[in-house]
Amino acid sequence: MKLPKIYILLFFIGLIISGINPKEYFTWFLEVSPAIIGLLILVFSYKKFQFTNFTYLFILIHCYILFLGGHYTYAEVPLFDWIKETFEHSRNNYDKVGHFAQGFVPAMITRELFIRKNVVANKNYFNFIIVAICLAISGAYEWIEWWISIGTGEGGDAFLGTQGYVWDTQSDMLLATIGACSMIILLSKKHDAAINNLIL
Repeated sequence: MKLPKIYILLFFIGLIISGINPKEYFTWFLEVSPAIIGLLILVFSYKKFQFTNFTYLFILIHCYILFLGGHYTYAEVPLFDWIKETFEHSRNNYDKVGHFAQGFVPAMITRELFIRKNVVANKNYFNFIIVAICLAISGAYEWIEWWISIGTGEGGDAFLGTQGYVWDTQSDMLLATIGACSMIILLSKKHDAAINNLIL
């Protein structure tokens, strides 16, 4: 199986467009860095392990969520400004989409690795471990946001993106957990089919 070239092309198109006159370049760099790091990991590990195209597609979607957030900053994505005003929300909630994806897509990646590498022998713990790993990733990302904000002062505030919401960190981790659970509940069968097609 080969990674469709269109996915790689779309990645770079999204990255380049995202980097054209963003709100601020420092925040843009911080927000798109996970996508760039992810691409490098996938490229360097490709000869040893190839994911299904189904998983690659969702990785690309996650990258686009990062690109959009990087371009505008998560607190100022226009569509979610409109949602904020229309439904009288107290903040722009685009960052919650990002944190939902931060659980959803890593759950798919972890699940595929676990299945194909037969990592978890006791299947009773299979889904629990996947969700726990996604929550750990989310918690680690919150640490990174915290450290960058402390280290850069005002420059990191847009990256932190709390918008004055005191429970921002906790709600971010909750959304990641919901995202991981949603992936398992909604797409496990389709994911299994994609994995079986790849193996066969």
